[in-house]
Amino acid sequence: MWFERQFRFDLPPGAFPSVLERLRGTPARLEEKLSGLSVEIRTNRLENAWSIQEHAGHLLDLDELHQLRVEDYLAGKEMLSPADLKNRKTTDANHNARDVSELLRSFRNARIHFVESLRKIEDVTRKAIHPRLNQAMRVIDMAVFVAEHDDHHLATISQLKEKLGVQEY
Repeated sequence: MWFERQFRFDLPPGAFPSVLERLRGTPARLEEKLSGLSVEIRTNRLENAWSIQEHAGHLLDLDELHQLRVEDYLAGKEMLSPADLKNRKTTDANHNARDVSELLRSFRNARIHFVESLRKIEDVTRKAIHPRLNQAMRVIDMAVFVAEHDDHHLATISQLKEKLGVQEY
């Protein structure tokens, strides 16, 4: 589970281009995971948990928070903007009713904007406190945190596909 994860933020600043590349690749990976899936498979809520499409929508929903945090760094804030730990935005969004191609296009556009905003930050060692983790987080650490969150949801989508009898390869 995501909230039980422990994080070590020790990447050297020189690794920032690789982290940006990882973030830049998430839309393509998400599109591949959803490609060819029927509406029934994409929107199936096993055990009343989020569907595959809702996980995709959640990634879109959180890019707004990620962008706010970039702005927090740029403004020199000591504390990053907090996340809504109840994920009300995703729960209320009704992502299952959305057109999947529009959802994926929106995510790609939001992620492009987020990555471009990160690229403009000259000092990736600038720090602020992450409110839930209660630890200092550099810009590069926040970017890694987002990439890890992306991977968590992409892996969950893979697990859901497997439970629904869909082969990934």
